[in-house]
Amino acid sequence: MTKREPTKSGEEALASSVIGEGTGAWATWRRLPRPERLRISGGFGWIVVVTLAFVQPLTRLMLHAAQSELHSYIPLVPLVACYLLFIQRRTLLAACRSSIGGTVVMGGIGVAALSAAIAFRGSLSINDGLALMALAYVSFVAAAGFLFLGSKWMAAAAFPVAFLIFMVPLPDGVVSWLETASVLASADLAALFFNMTGTPLLRDGTVFALPTIVLRVARECSGIHSSWVLFITSLVASHLFLESPWRRIILVAFVIPLGIVRNGFRILVIGLLCVNVGPHMIDSIFHRRGGPFFFLLSLVPLIVFMAWLRRQEQW
Repeated sequence: MTKREPTKSGEEALASSVIGEGTGAWATWRRLPRPERLRISGGFGWIVVVTLAFVQPLTRLMLHAAQSELHSYIPLVPLVACYLLFIQRRTLLAACRSSIGGTVVMGGIGVAALSAAIAFRGSLSINDGLALMALAYVSFVAAAGFLFLGSKWMAAAAFPVAFLIFMVPLPDGVVSWLETASVLASADLAALFFNMTGTPLLRDGTVFALPTIVLRVARECSGIHSSWVLFITSLVASHLFLESPWRRIILVAFVIPLGIVRNGFRILVIGLLCVNVGPHMIDSIFHRRGGPFFFLLSLVPLIVFMAWLRRQEQW
């Protein structure tokens, strides 16, 4: 009698087949239908071509961001967008037929922004010119998504793709308005804090006359950089950790009073140090380099509030 080898069950045979084909990224790519691979390749190629076409303004944008305290976060935006796409890759739909409407809309925005940047190049500031070029680039990238991957795929990847808009620097007019609003609101809250601590105070607008020193809440003290980064952080956190749309909105809206309270508290701390330690504390690290510390401090209530909202969802 000859010895018979045990036969494999259907599940074992399927597992062996999968292992034989490989389970890495290349194997996954090979298992995709050919039309879908062509669409993904076309979209990637489009983005490469557009990036090469915009390499000069993009390089200037990165250099501008490196020299700007307000826009220093911009180099991280495409990295965060890619990470968000990566972690939700399993929920993305397969590439399907092109969305002509979305392609035309995003392409039209890109052409308009590019035309405006070229037409008004002599009259725009460096920041505003780069903002238009960045808007054109992001619009052309989004157009590639609609053209090659389709509207359903873009809807599933809406947040990571839309997050690329933060590559666009805030226009000068918007920055000026935000700084003015932040300075006035922070001054009002700081005056309330000083009164709560019993500190003698004479106020004239944004000027505070304290014992031993007179402080002025300048535009440089608006805290707009910290508040804007806190706003972006809240958007990412709400997307990752919350599911309810209205809870996401509440968390993002919470950043507005949080930023004002943080800035008013910083003014209070600097003022009390000048009163109780000495006027020389105006040049201390809390004033000159205290932004990152107070930003990290403001993350604490943001995280606590987000955890509370998340817990409410789980009940």
